[in-house]
Amino acid sequence: MNTELTRPEIEALPGRTLLEFGAGWCAHCQAARPDIDQWLAEQGDSLRHVRIEDGKGKRLGRLYGVKLWPTLILLQDGVEQARVVRPAGCPDIRSAFTGR
Repeated sequence: MNTELTRPEIEALPGRTLLEFGAGWCAHCQAARPDIDQWLAEQGDSLRHVRIEDGKGKRLGRLYGVKLWPTLILLQDGVEQARVVRPAGCPDIRSAFTGR
């Protein structure tokens, strides 16, 4: 996971951003990784990806209402557009974020 941004910093990000909350040791996160990577590859440069290490003592996940991992939140100019919790494959991610 790669960041320690604050919520105001995240809300200030322009364009499309995918927040990925999880933990490196989480089996659900590890299982979802290939599907998340596939969907991200389909997006090309049109999407910023921010991986956030969540867990005990990490406040950002609580601020976004994250309860299960992985939780993916799609933002547009810092505003939540959609989210998917524990995606069941790339089609599940596509459906949540593109409606198809």
